[in-house]
Amino acid sequence: MTDDSGRRPDRIGVDRSEGFGERLLGVLLDRAHEMPPDLIAPLVAEEVARVGGRDVSILLQDYEQVLLVPLPGRGLKVGGPESVEDSPAGEAFLTLRTVEVPQDGSVRMYLPLLDGSDQIGVMAVTLDRVDEDDRRLLRRLAGLVADMIVTKDAYTDQFFQARRSAPMSVAAEIQWSLLPPLSMTVPQVEVAGILEPAYDVAGDSFDYALNGDILHVAMLDAMGHGLDAATMATVAVGAYRHTRRAHTDLSQVYAFMDRAINEQFGQDHFVTAQMMVLNIATGRLQWVNAGHPAPFLIRDRAVVDRLESPTTLPVGFGGEEPVVSERILRPGDRLLCFTDGLIEEHQAGGALFGEAQLIEWTNRILRERTEVRAVVRALSHALKHQRRGTTTDDATIFLVEWRGGDADHLAALD
Repeated sequence: MTDDSGRRPDRIGVDRSEGFGERLLGVLLDRAHEMPPDLIAPLVAEEVARVGGRDVSILLQDYEQVLLVPLPGRGLKVGGPESVEDSPAGEAFLTLRTVEVPQDGSVRMYLPLLDGSDQIGVMAVTLDRVDEDDRRLLRRLAGLVADMIVTKDAYTDQFFQARRSAPMSVAAEIQWSLLPPLSMTVPQVEVAGILEPAYDVAGDSFDYALNGDILHVAMLDAMGHGLDAATMATVAVGAYRHTRRAHTDLSQVYAFMDRAINEQFGQDHFVTAQMMVLNIATGRLQWVNAGHPAPFLIRDRAVVDRLESPTTLPVGFGGEEPVVSERILRPGDRLLCFTDGLIEEHQAGGALFGEAQLIEWTNRILRERTEVRAVVRALSHALKHQRRGTTTDDATIFLVEWRGGDADHLAALD
């Protein structure tokens, strides 16, 4: 709106002066661009002290998703690891909510560290008393700390080393560097994945991207073990991303990946794959199966079907143009994708674990938990426990929940 002279009126009545909360968060924002990674900890401790907080701890999720391990740093309180499943820190991590634990004359607060919707870990701080202003400021501070950790992670090994609670193979290092965030949540859809064995995974991988209303998902399992498998998986993921970003359809994605593996490794090497596209506005699902186990369809907290489809040869074998299958999902439907290492593992006594037991355990976990991330973690860990910790092949789980609707309300200020 302009006045008769064509000028815009001043924003009368809008207070643009800097308040306490803006100053608190602004110091981090202003200094973050050039801040060395090892100075994040002392600055966060100083910022928390301004609101009366002390004993700051930053706990990061380990690669097995079992523990929350302390990040060392000047100004931080560094104790032992805390269990994801059975601790106040773990509760904050799993529920994405602040957990407050009364202590003698004080309160210990556990705030989830979220980069977007991906779980990084937990920030813990002690205050003598807590009001709503403290909760709001500390929640936003925790979000900013998570973003800084993720940004600075590209420049340092410090956070990687803190998260690693066991020696990691070279192949696993390669695979973890390929992965997107382990989880993503928007109003219309949520995804989460997990890889086992976390410190020795080689050929399994997954990838996803949300481009507008289209969610792209791929599950990959390169033959073999060790560096050979990791190298093939790297080429497969690179070829998949290249064609996905060129807006090609699923059959063309398959053909390009097939040529890439064949030309690089020869006809005696292959990668099984499953590529999907889901329209998160309509629920229209399309997929191509290249020698992969069929995903499970979960509805009303139980496995109700397998997404059977014509299969083509694994990529690298020069298969014919694949059939693109299609299905319309209902709001609330979930897709459980997994690699064959999950069902072909031998139990004690020699029997294969099998799909029947996978379905049984999936239904059992779904009766106990609802959150997508928690279901993936609990299912992977329960199956590993049933196998008495044995994982002779990579075993990967990826879960998608489609909800429908839109996210327009997130772009409105009021």
